[in-house]
Formats: sequence, C-alpha cells, structure tokens
Amino acid sequence: MSSHQPEWTARYFDEYGESEWMRLVRSPLAEVKLHVHKHYLERHLRPGAHVLEVGAGPGRFTQVLAQLGARITVVDLSPVQVELNQRFSRAHGFAEAVDDWHVLDICDLSTFANASFDGLVCYGGPLSYVFDGRHRALAECVRVVRPGGLIWLSVMSLFGSQHELFPDVLDSGTKANLGILATGDLTPVHLPEVTHRCHLFRASELQQLLADHGLDVLDMAASNCLSTGWDLTASRQDPERWAELLYLELEATREAGCLDMGSHLIAVVRTPGG
Repeated sequence: MSSHQPEWTARYFDEYGESEWMRLVRSPLAEVKLHVHKHYLERHLRPGAHVLEVGAGPGRFTQVLAQLGARITVVDLSPVQVELNQRFSRAHGFAEAVDDWHVLDICDLSTFANASFDGLVCYGGPLSYVFDGRHRALAECVRVVRPGGLIWLSVMSLFGSQHELFPDVLDSGTKANLGILATGDLTPVHLPEVTHRCHLFRASELQQLLADHGLDVLDMAASNCLSTGWDLTASRQDPERWAELLYLELEATREAGCLDMGSHLIAVVRTPGG
C-alpha cells in the first residue's frame, strides 16, 4: 500500500491556509531560508522562461518568479492554496505573470503534454509529501520539461530538521527516533502524536534519486546552516551585518559537509537531452 496520501496533504494545507504565505518571512531564520532558495532562482532562471510551479502554495515563490521575468503556470494539491495564490497574486501585482492555476497532484501532471515548459519549480517539499511516490512524481516533473530544461526543487532534510528542532527530537524518545532515522518517514507510525507527515531526505538519498532519473546536478545546497539555533534579531536590524550573514550562509550551505544541516535540501538540475 502506498504511503502517499494526497487527500491528507491537501487537507493539511487547506487548513494551514494563509499561514503558508507568512512561513518564510515570519522570523529572521525563515528569511535566511527564503534568501537561499531565491538565490538559485536568480542564478539560473532565464527571463521569459515558461515555468511550471508545482506545490506553489499561496505564491511566495510565484512572486519571485514573476519578478525575475518568468511566465508561470501554477499547480497545487490544495484548492485553498490555489485560491490564495490567485488572491495574493492580484493583491501584490504579479497576476499578469501567471498563465493559469490548476489543482493537481505532482504524481499526475497528465494535464500537460511532454516538454510543455522551459523549467519547473517545486520548492517547499512537494517530493517529501509523496513518500514512496517520489520516483513517479519526479518522472512527471522531468516529462513536462523540455530536454535540457531546468528543475528547481527542495525537500525536507532529515538531519537538518533534527538540527533545528533538536530539543523536541530528544523528547521524542529512542524508539521514535530510530524509526524515523531508519526510514526517513515522519508519520504516526513512528511518532503517534505527530501532526505533520512527510519524508525527510538525507543528502545522499536525494543525490541518488536525481541520478536515477538521469538529471545533471548544477547546484545543491542546504536552505540554512550557520544561523540555525541563534537569535538573529539584532543582526536583522543591522543592514551591513545582515548582508554579511546572508553571504556567509550562501557560502556555507553549498559545501558538501553542510548539505544535511538545513531544514530543506535545495537542488537545481538539468533534464536529459537538449
């Protein structure tokens, strides 16, 4: 039986609602994560590219893509998140960059023909929510992107999540932690009281998944590293200090020894051919 439960994921994000719009700006650490994700869009996105954004949520990265000159087709599993994306895109002036909005599962993008897009963005962990459907989901992402096109993705990180939430991890107990470490699955099977279900990747596991699909990795990074666990309030209020912090994070997060230390793993890959 598949552990991918799209109905649960859709319901979770329906209920999460507008909180998803604020998630990456609600604290200085969240802003670090947003900055690192944005850096790789800015580094590789070609203005005018037609991009499919899967798991777009209310539009935090839709807005970034619009600012970078992309044409965007929005996809999310949650009807509420798609409605919020439409609302926020109009309220914040980036709706003209969006061609259309769809309620779809990343594991079934059959609405779109092969090679329909120049690139695809699935930031925020869509591949983590499909559990054992990750190969099917990634194959669909590759299929709808033209040969030689780019895919930007991020997944939840096993050790990075433990790093950020370490006191809670210790409180979970040895049995739960052994189960999560062995499988990477954060579910009630291992932690009965858990309210957030997802697969947590090791960097080596994500690298193998990408290799299995013949993808050329252009960049890989953690979403955060050095600043995790520190009070960043004073640094955020000092522009020069904040700029230095972001520079150091970008340098650290792309180092092989730091890949597993952020809440998310980020990868930019090129599809075969082209």
